[in-house]
Amino acid sequence: MRISSAQYFSMNVSTMSDQQAQLSNIYQQISSGNSLTSPADNPLGAAQAVQLSSTGTALSQYSTNQSAALSSLQAEDSTLGSVLSTLQSINTLGIRAGDGSLNDADRSAIATQLTALRDQLLTYANATDNNGNSLFSGFQNANQAFTTDSSGAVVYSGDSGTRTVQVTDSNQMATSDNGAAVFLTVGAVNAEPIASGNSANTGTGVIGAVTVNDPTSAANAHSYQIAFSDTGSGLTYTITDTTTGVAGSPQAYTDGANITMGGQTVAITGTPSDGDSFSVQPAKQAGSDVFANLSEMISALQQPVQGNQAAVANLQNALNKGLSQLSNTLANVTTVQASVGGREQEVKALQTVTQTNSLQNASDLSDLTETDMVTTISKYTMEQAALQASQQAFVQIQNMSLFQYLNN
Repeated sequence: MRISSAQYFSMNVSTMSDQQAQLSNIYQQISSGNSLTSPADNPLGAAQAVQLSSTGTALSQYSTNQSAALSSLQAEDSTLGSVLSTLQSINTLGIRAGDGSLNDADRSAIATQLTALRDQLLTYANATDNNGNSLFSGFQNANQAFTTDSSGAVVYSGDSGTRTVQVTDSNQMATSDNGAAVFLTVGAVNAEPIASGNSANTGTGVIGAVTVNDPTSAANAHSYQIAFSDTGSGLTYTITDTTTGVAGSPQAYTDGANITMGGQTVAITGTPSDGDSFSVQPAKQAGSDVFANLSEMISALQQPVQGNQAAVANLQNALNKGLSQLSNTLANVTTVQASVGGREQEVKALQTVTQTNSLQNASDLSDLTETDMVTTISKYTMEQAALQASQQAFVQIQNMSLFQYLNN
C-alpha cells in the first residue's frame, strides 16, 4: 500500500498533537495537584470522588450539628444543676419551718426567703443558651418559658415540643427539655403519693407521708378521702375511694395508727374534729407545678398561727404536703438532668466517631484525586522525551527527498 506524503505528514502531526495533549494533561495534574481534571480521565474514580465528596459534606454538617447539640445540652445541664441546688435550699427551709419552737415572725422570715428562692428558680426556668434561645420553652425558643400573670401566678408560655438535631444519618438528638416536663410534672414512676389536710379542719390532726407497701397494687392510682366523725361514742373515720366512689365502713381512730388504702398506708397524729377530712392522691393529681406548690407553702407560712392549735396543725399539714411535692420535683429534675448527661456523653462519642470517619473519608478522597507527584513527574518526563523524539524524527524524515539525493 502506498502512503502519500500528505498522509505521512498528517499521521505524524496527529501523533505529535496527541502527545502534546497528553503532556499538557499531565502538566495540569502536576500544577493543580489534582489527578482527576475531568471525568474522562477516570470515570470510575470520578464517580467515587463525587460519592466521597458528598459523604465528606454530610460528615462536616453532622460535626457542626453535634457541636451545637453539645453546647445546648451543656447549657441545660448547668442550669439544671443550679435548679437542684435551689430546690435543696427550699427543702431545707421547708423542714426548718416545721420547727415547733418558731414563732410567727420566724415563719414570716422563712416565707420571705422562700419567695426569693422561688424567684431565683423562675430565673433559671427562663435561662437561655449561648444563642439567646430559651432552654425550656419547647419550640417557642424565642420567647420566655415562664411569665407571671396579674395575680402573681407563674404561667408556662412555651409548648410541649422537644427540639432535636440530626447528629448522624440515622440519629436525631433531643437538645432540650420543655419547661412543662421539668417544672410542671413529676416522674412517671416512683412519684410519692401526696397526703394533705383540708384547710378548713378545726382539729389538731396532722397527716404524715404516705408509705407504699405494695407498688404493684392498681388501687394506688386511686384518690382517697379520709373523713372523721364523732357521734359521741368515739372518733371514727371513713375511707372513700373518690376514683370509684366506693366508701368503706367507719373505723375507730387511733392516734398514730396506720390507715390502709390499697397498697399504701398513712398515719394521722393528733385529734381531728368531727367533720375534718384528709386526702391521699397520686402525685400528678395532687398538683405537680413547683411554682404553685411553693406559693402555697409561702402563703401558709405567712398566716399567723401562734396560740391556735388547729391553725398550727393546718400549717403543718400544708408544709408536709409541700415537702412531699418538692421531693417529687427534686426526683423529676434529677431524672431529667441524668438524661441530659447521658445525651452529652452520647454526643461526645458520636463526635469521636464522626471525626474518625471524616479523616478516613478525606484520606480516601485524597488517594483518589490528589496527584502522586513522583509518579506523575516521571510520566511527564517520559512523555516529554517521547514528544521530542517524535519531533526530531519527523524533522529528519521531512528532509528525506529524492531531489536531495540527485543533488548529491
